[in-house]
Amino acid sequence: GGKSPMIICKDADLDQAATACHIGLFLNMGQCCVASSRIFIHEDIHDAFVEKVVAMAKRLRTKGDVTSPTDIPLCDLGPQVDKSQFDKILGYIEKGKQEGAIVALGGGRLGGKGYFVQPTVFTEVTDDMTIAKEEIFGPVMQLMKFKTLKEAIKRANSTHYGFWDGRCGAG
Repeated sequence: GGKSPMIICKDADLDQAATACHIGLFLNMGQCCVASSRIFIHEDIHDAFVEKVVAMAKRLRTKGDVTSPTDIPLCDLGPQVDKSQFDKILGYIEKGKQEGAIVALGGGRLGGKGYFVQPTVFTEVTDDMTIAKEEIFGPVMQLMKFKTLKEAIKRANSTHYGFWDGRCGAG
């Protein structure tokens, strides 16, 4: 959905922050205007945070699976709304790869039937990449490092689509 930012400060509770980001994006498969798809993480905690959000996204359930272990059942993945949106999301994923973002998880179609997209987590995303600027409306998370809170706030506010924002930690 939207490019709503989440800022994860170096003093944040990483479990709480990962949960907030997980719900903020994967609820409704990213198909809402307030989806928090741009995650700014302080460089000191970046790698530990990436590990947590990737682990949570790996445990998302889909296609009617209600028995596998998952962190937040409310975020079980369904299909994208239609073929047009499905194709658009896969196009954005490919664009992210072409522009140099690193796929930490997912990056393609889920299964062979229906409009299911793998939960996708990108790292090494920069502000000028298409996936950081345009609304994807799918289960695609972009993780970006920052050094100072002032920098993160400036970058977070540099969007046409951010309907809300969030911050974990005092900064």
